Amino acid sequence: MAIRVMLVDDQVLLRTGFRMVLQAQPDMEVVAEAGDGAEAVETLRTTAVDVVLMDVRMPRLDGVEATRHICGAPDRTPDDGGPRVLILTTFDLDEYAFSALKAGASGFMLKDVPPDELLAAIRAVHSGDAVVAPSTTRRLLDRFTPLLPSASQPTHKELDRLTDREREVLLLVAQGLSNGEIAAKLVLSEATVKTHVGRILTKLELRDRVQAVVLAYETGLVRAGAGAGGGA
Repeated sequence: MAIRVMLVDDQVLLRTGFRMVLQAQPDMEVVAEAGDGAEAVETLRTTAVDVVLMDVRMPRLDGVEATRHICGAPDRTPDDGGPRVLILTTFDLDEYAFSALKAGASGFMLKDVPPDELLAAIRAVHSGDAVVAPSTTRRLLDRFTPLLPSASQPTHKELDRLTDREREVLLLVAQGLSNGEIAAKLVLSEATVKTHVGRILTKLELRDRVQAVVLAYETGLVRAGAGAGGGA
């Protein structure tokens, strides 16, 4: 079954370009388009969508607020269905894009990403993974985590649900390592690492590894600007 994609951007030419790339794929279908966040939220009430490609800076309702509407309450879990949001922005280190990740988006990419990487990102998000590049993850968190306190910051007790190995895996996820890199570092199979990440998300009631990274920084497991040894 084709991945149903919605394009949300106030620039018609950009939507046209993305649509041409996606429609050429046998496993993807552009089922809706919107020129701003308000139109996107309204369209989703009547249209089934798997992945939303969301611009950040738009009139009426921007991408951050639209993502918050789409992803729903903060206690939404990874298994409750609904569309996943992939943020596309012109600017690297865009604080608005980071806010959208905190609001529940499953990924962050630049609009000039090569087509093959965009397609891989859509497939990854659809499968439940996250698509923030490790270097971008670190730069975003190092720059913006201290500036974006959460109204309901989790306490260290959140992490008490994890085993020692799971905390170790979460620390490496927070540093931007992929499952393969974590497997090599801990001398585990990649399948085992994937299982650990899945258990971490379930125990902490998180949507994906992007939110796991944010939580790791907010609880102090990793500190913005700190290296591999930074922690509580």
